[in-house]
Amino acid sequence: MSAKNKDKEMAALLEDLSSLSEEMTPPPGEKPSVGKRIGLFFGRVLCVLLVTVLLLVAGLYGVMYILTKGPSPTARDRFVLSVRETSAIGFLANLYLSDEEIEDIESGRTQEVFDETDASLISIGTGSEEGTESNADAWGFVDEDGDGIILDVVKGEGYSGYMMIVLDPSRVIMGSVPEAFFYRGYTVEEMVQHFDAVAGTNAGGFEDPNGMGNGSEPDSAVVFNGTMYFGEKGTGNGFVGFDDQYILHVGLVGSRAVREANIQYGCSFGPVLVHNGEGVDPDSLASGINPRTAIGQRSDGAVLLLVIDGRQVISLGATYADLMEIMLRYGAVNACNLDGGSSSLMYYNDHYVNNTASVIGIRPVPSSFIVLKEGARERDGY
Repeated sequence: MSAKNKDKEMAALLEDLSSLSEEMTPPPGEKPSVGKRIGLFFGRVLCVLLVTVLLLVAGLYGVMYILTKGPSPTARDRFVLSVRETSAIGFLANLYLSDEEIEDIESGRTQEVFDETDASLISIGTGSEEGTESNADAWGFVDEDGDGIILDVVKGEGYSGYMMIVLDPSRVIMGSVPEAFFYRGYTVEEMVQHFDAVAGTNAGGFEDPNGMGNGSEPDSAVVFNGTMYFGEKGTGNGFVGFDDQYILHVGLVGSRAVREANIQYGCSFGPVLVHNGEGVDPDSLASGINPRTAIGQRSDGAVLLLVIDGRQVISLGATYADLMEIMLRYGAVNACNLDGGSSSLMYYNDHYVNNTASVIGIRPVPSSFIVLKEGARERDGY
């Protein structure tokens, strides 16, 4: 249906509502009963609400039409990629563009093939400068409360979020509850509590038909405590996980590569943001603007957990390229994007530090990267 026909339908509907309002108004000099006055009042309120909603819908339709059909290919591509990265509103792109046009836009993404992660670039425990006056590490960060975790505010053009720096990589595992697969998912808070941990973020993706999934079934391979689950689903855009020496590997493709790297905890998602000390080709990171979650590792082994808020007035969201720049700024040698959107959350010290973008509340997920209490890994056998 053309925009002109849409405008005609909207005008006709508004005229009908106006006529309805006039019919509800009593003739001059006639005093309506109390019940009728109450009915008239609520009827008029309802008319105002309906007109307001219709105007908002018409305005939103117009904005989206301009984005997709307007003169800016960049704005069009950003809008299409933003909505297509979600499971619930991806259909919006199809309102204005054909499948062929959408496929052409998404084909701009290229998937790089990466060499093995160079473990020699990671030397665990070398980043601190204990004894200096500032007691800061090599990147200038200070663990002021001595709990081994540093939380830093991240801000950029159009987005804000948090970077969590976990100084001891042995404390980070991928939390998952295999016996609950197909039955229920866990919110990040529930996952942290299940493992008696102190912090966590969401991790891998899950089967989410029409945005209504319950977060119980991963959509690709996960590894928990050395055991692989859902390997038959493949590794998607690549696998990210920790080996038995607490080294983070990124960009692993296929179950065999995951096993050969001796991965103990990890999940599939992507894309890779930083590999062996270098940011990836920006051309491979075409994306929309959305809430984001990512994980990385510095050369001293410290783990970087990042969340970016999105779909809010004060923080619209970030692109993959934004995540890459942030990770490089914080010293990442390797980094990978994780599941984002409505799932992006960070939990620390008994509360969520960022805001959920979900309109239906905090969503359960099948996997989370969590930060154990000091000594918990050896004590509990993780």
